[in-house]
Amino acid sequence: MKTMKSLIAAALLMCSATAFAQATYEAVDGTQYEFQKHAFLNLEGGAQYTLGEAKFSKLISPNVQLGLGYQFSPIFGARIQANAWQSKGGWNGFRTAIGQEPYTNDYKFKYVAPGIDLMFNLSNLFCGWNPNRVFNLTAFLGGGANIAWGNDEANDIAKNLANLDKYNLEYVWDGSKVRPFGRGGLEAAFKLSDAVALTLEGNANIVGDKYNSKKADRKLKADWYFNALVGLKINLGKTYNKILPPPPAPAPEPEPEPQPVVQAAPVPAPAAAVVVEEKIEPIRRDVFFLINKTNIRPEEAQKVKDIADYLQKYPNAKVVVTGYADAGTGNDKINDRLAAGRADAVVKSLVNDYGIAQSRITYDSKGSRVQPFAENDMNRVSICIAE
Repeated sequence: MKTMKSLIAAALLMCSATAFAQATYEAVDGTQYEFQKHAFLNLEGGAQYTLGEAKFSKLISPNVQLGLGYQFSPIFGARIQANAWQSKGGWNGFRTAIGQEPYTNDYKFKYVAPGIDLMFNLSNLFCGWNPNRVFNLTAFLGGGANIAWGNDEANDIAKNLANLDKYNLEYVWDGSKVRPFGRGGLEAAFKLSDAVALTLEGNANIVGDKYNSKKADRKLKADWYFNALVGLKINLGKTYNKILPPPPAPAPEPEPEPQPVVQAAPVPAPAAAVVVEEKIEPIRRDVFFLINKTNIRPEEAQKVKDIADYLQKYPNAKVVVTGYADAGTGNDKINDRLAAGRADAVVKSLVNDYGIAQSRITYDSKGSRVQPFAENDMNRVSICIAE
């Protein structure tokens, strides 16, 4: 009971630390990363050691584990997992009296142990979240139900021992047994890509004293088994949102060098012609974005094309692009990045998709300090005015 209370207290303490989790990261080149909640899958296999009196090598058995989890923050996650295959028990050189022939034997049985783990990323907790970090260390605490069956070998041994009057295997069990268990451990993850990591996991599991059919001599009336696993962690979805830094301001065009003036011979003045200048009307397009997004959606791309067509039709026209973010979500730091990213997305589309010269584009961002629209969601926008 004391052990379980300690595990619960430690879990609550770690959960409270997630309130201070850093959820943004800025790279050296100015690229911004924002953490995204995501699901993940664990596929692992390895070996188990069941604590007992037989030789160490006799108590090793195969083990597999499947887990499905969700990362709620850079620090805190949870998973539903099932650990299964085989556990063992036995004796090494047991005898009831001096001079008696030592008795050595071992046996195995099957089990599956579904449960829930609370997971805490220690690397992010102590070093801050970094989506490009290669190595992450995670601690976990959990528990569930151990379902064991197939204990025929222990039952056969118990019958023989009773007939030989050597030893009373008083905790031997038959059929299927369900016992609660608690566990804790560490997971080391080595990033292979944004979606896949190689994992090394070790976990310790505690169950009731009757698990391995033997009555424990220890003060702590419980049985233990330990798993060492290697496998893959697969992220199901995006783990971060990437915002590129705004492009550098265009360099001013050099002024042309003065040319020598050549005096031309006077020519008769032609008859005055009446020139009617075409009146060019400015054009405005508002490119709207989704919350926390800086990419131009297909349904908004036509507006950028309208601006490009206007600039191609009127070679002397220029455009001003201003990015905004809504004041109803986020904070000034996040909204400044979003507004700049939205303006940057329109500028890059004009330059890269339509060949508009950088010198004809002026861009700015207002964050959420300026709200051009009364409706909050409409302020996730880049306003483009060409004239």
